[in-house]
Formats: sequence, C-alpha cells, structure tokens
Amino acid sequence: MTVRVRFAPSPTGMFHVGGARSALQNWIFAKQQGGVFVLRVEDTDAARNKPEWTEGILSALDWIGIARDTYEGPYFQSAYAGEHRAAAGRLYDAGRAYYCDCTREAVQARTGSQYQGYDGFCRDRGLPPGEGRALRFRTPDEGTTVVVDLIRGEPTFENKLIEDFVIARGDGSPVFLLANVVDDMTMGITHVIRAEEHLPNTPKQQLLWDALGVKPPVWAHVPVVVNEKRQKLSKRRDKVALEAYRDEGYLAAAMRNYLMLLGWAPSGDREIVPWSVIEEEFRLTEVNPSPAFFDEKKLRAFNGEYIRALPVDEFVAACQPWLTGTGTIAPPPWLPEEFDADAFAAVAPLAQTRIAVLSEIVPNVDFLFLAEPSIDEAAWAKAMKEGAADLLDAAVAGYTALESWDAESLKSTLEAVGAERGLKLGKAQAPVRVAVTGRTVGLPLFESLEVLGRERTLTRLRAARLRLV
Repeated sequence: MTVRVRFAPSPTGMFHVGGARSALQNWIFAKQQGGVFVLRVEDTDAARNKPEWTEGILSALDWIGIARDTYEGPYFQSAYAGEHRAAAGRLYDAGRAYYCDCTREAVQARTGSQYQGYDGFCRDRGLPPGEGRALRFRTPDEGTTVVVDLIRGEPTFENKLIEDFVIARGDGSPVFLLANVVDDMTMGITHVIRAEEHLPNTPKQQLLWDALGVKPPVWAHVPVVVNEKRQKLSKRRDKVALEAYRDEGYLAAAMRNYLMLLGWAPSGDREIVPWSVIEEEFRLTEVNPSPAFFDEKKLRAFNGEYIRALPVDEFVAACQPWLTGTGTIAPPPWLPEEFDADAFAAVAPLAQTRIAVLSEIVPNVDFLFLAEPSIDEAAWAKAMKEGAADLLDAAVAGYTALESWDAESLKSTLEAVGAERGLKLGKAQAPVRVAVTGRTVGLPLFESLEVLGRERTLTRLRAARLRLV
C-alpha cells in the first residue's frame, strides 16, 4: 500500500505558521515512507475564499521548501461537490442518516439549555427530503469509537455521548465533516496528520468512514501551537502569518528548522541541525502531545544563527530584496541610483554578524546611500552634550590631515582626540557616530567611515558641527 497524506488548508487568509508546521510534517512523513504528499485546497467557503489566498498558499509552501514538483495537486474541494452529495444520499438510503427540520431555538426550548446538544427529536419521524431540512447522521446508541492515533494512543469515545450531527445543510450542501471524509476517501488518503484541534471531530469522521464501508485512515494529531501565555495562536491576537516572517527577513531554512521543533526534537542536545538530519530522524510516534510554545524570541535567535552561517556572497544575495525593494518588500529609503553595490559588499561581513533578521540590514547601512544621514533625535540628544562641538572640530581637523584613509588611522586619530579631552574612545566616538550615521549604535564605526569615504565623512561632521552652533 502506498502511503498517501494530505495537507488541506482553506484559502481564507494568510498562511498560518501552525499550518506550515503540519505541512512540513506531512511532507517529511510521505518522503520517509516513499509515499505521496497531496495538497487539497478546501475552498467551499465561497464568501471568504479569494484566489490570491490560494496563490499565497502555493508561494508559502514554495518558500518553506515544499516545491510544487514534490506534491500531487492542488486539488480543490469545490470540484468534488457531486461526490459529497452522493455520499450523503448513500447514507440516507442505508438508514444511517435522517432528515431533520428542527431549528436551534426549538431544540433549546425542548432541552431547556442552549449548551445541550441535539436531542434526537426527528430520529424516528421519517421525514422525507425537503427544503430547509438538514440531514443528520444516526450515531450508534451503544458502544464506543476508538481512534487509533500515532501520537495520542487510542482515545476512546462513548457513542451515546456523540449527538446525531448534521452532515448536509438545509440547502443540501454537505458540511465540513462529510466533505472532508469523502475527499480523503476519493484521494486514497492513508494517514491523516493534522492539528490537535480536529481531534474532537475525529470520532464523528471515523463513524462516517465506517458507515460508508471504507477503512479509516491512520490518525496523528499533532500538538496545538500556543503563545507565551499558553493560549492557542490566534490570527486576531498573535503574529502567525508565515508571509509576515518571510517579509521581515526570516530565512526559510531557519523557519522550517524551528517549526519542526514544535513538539519534536532531534537526537542529542541540539536544536539547530541540517535539514537532512531532520528528514532522517523525524518520527511521528516521537511527537510530544503537549502544547508546543511558539517562542518568537527563540525563532529570532535561530534566524540570527542561520544568517551568520551563510557564506558572505549568499548573505549579500539574501539582502537584495530589502536593498532594492523587490517583490513584497517595501522600497528602502534611498533612491535606486544612490545604492552602491560595492560599498554594501565592503560592509556586508560586518553587518552579517549584527542582524537577526534581514530587514535590519536597512537601518544598519542606510547612512552609506542616503545623501544625508537620517538623524535619530533621541540619539542626537544623548550624544551631542557639552564638549561635542569641540570634539567634532578636532575630529574634522585630524581627519582632514590624514594621509591614509583607513580604519586603523581613523581609529587612532579619534583615540588621540579623545585622550586630549580625557575621554575614552567609546565616549569620543559617540558624537562622530551620530553625526555620520544618525544613530548611536550600528556597524563598527571606523570601518564604516573608511567605506563612506573622506569627503562624505567630513561633510557630515561639519554639518553636525554647524547644527550645534
């Protein structure tokens, strides 16, 4: 039997990091088993679906490393509406489902509670199909439904506690429970690897598989992903869009490494490992069922490690979207003709050790390409205190007289200027850094001045001195 797994997102918004984690787990499992990864877009919510969201799913999978030539599909759930209705009809004809005309208000009136489930009022009324009548599955009165789960063991559900649930709405359209089951049957899915939040639906779906005469798949419900307050990650409250992390400058390799650690860990005391190791060592049966904490600070640290591990030429290439404003990345604050590729290449090794996400490259190097530095007024106020004007005058004089414009000469000159005024280098360089770069922190100052050049450095120092008059 060929293993077939599926990832079935809905095109109703940005791509959730939890969904990306599930996609990766399905994809790796299929590769390990010599099986097939199927992408099925569940697009039956016509009011919320947008074509751009579907394309967003495909591009997000591309970015995370699941290339389009490595999976089957995409299939679209809307294309299988006929199969869904046919399955509902078979269940009705076999006596496994019945029509119900109860409104929610009527059920609440009979049960005296808005929280109690359906009371089975129409179970034996023998209603024929009709407008506004929903089709309900006839849940067995006795026995249990055992869900064999590779991660959670064998959760057992008493059938009498499962209400007769709706499988088709009053207009005849199947609900998610039935459509999902029929799609999996149609596509020959052997293993369903999905988020824990779907576990409560699983006994109902397994009952549908049994009623339709098909062996259920092997289930594996991976842990829910939570925030620092141990709340389930929410699109409304948390930063969950994979695209947002991509556009901020997280590397795909770092993201997929981190996502795979949400509920699982490679062997040994290590977390940052080659993808080949993850592909070889990942086991569904070793996934921890407890909620997995999505720690953005830890992800950021991961990303910094991955950035520092890049060869410099790859780092330069990775920064290009932020330097040029391509794709979904906002344009940088300088004009295209102001960008100097050689100057960036010269400072790239310095910047590479100091940023954790690629978008941080812009504030670190903008002073090289802007006609004038973008001054942080808080930094100016902090650096340009009493004595700053005198120090800038001395720095201008010292730098003007330099024969060799190199980092070591620039440093020794400013050290001497500071020493004459009883200042250590750290204090002496603060006004110079703000005058030239606009900020109190950034790349190593003297290497930056060397790349910026004599003329532009002196022009900025003099402009800062005039502002202090």
